[in-house]
Amino acid sequence: MLNSFERLLLVRGVPIFKELRDDFLVRLASIMEERSYGVRDTILIEGQEGRSMYVISKGVVRVHSGSRDLTFYKRGDFFGEMSLFDSEPRSASVTAIEPCECLVLTQQQLYEAVDETPGIALNLVKILTGRVREMNKKIKVQEQEIRLLKGEPITQIQ
Repeated sequence: MLNSFERLLLVRGVPIFKELRDDFLVRLASIMEERSYGVRDTILIEGQEGRSMYVISKGVVRVHSGSRDLTFYKRGDFFGEMSLFDSEPRSASVTAIEPCECLVLTQQQLYEAVDETPGIALNLVKILTGRVREMNKKIKVQEQEIRLLKGEPITQIQ
């Protein structure tokens, strides 16, 4: 369990919150629910509706679609943020690979933060764009590896 100072430091380190004033960060950190997960516990399930994001305060999680690993996140990283904006089903599952603790931010809490500091929305868009670009690079590398195995010509990664 995090004390209020540890919560503040954790939330302050999340890139999307860098525009927030300290007084709002204190309030936000104090209302975020803390949840614990054991090894192999499922945190999010692909296809289920979601309206919250998670900030990891302890442990490591695996983000995956089916049996395919997409990425891994550790303390200070966050996940589940896309559902805060579109309320669409989760695009991937998340499983704890170590004992894990997370702070949970709901859609309503985020909307209140954006009302106070609209720059948060821009920060989140930048981060989401970076994650999409990184995923595209991984897909291109995998496609080239498959072409190489098949003996097909390889194109340049951009």
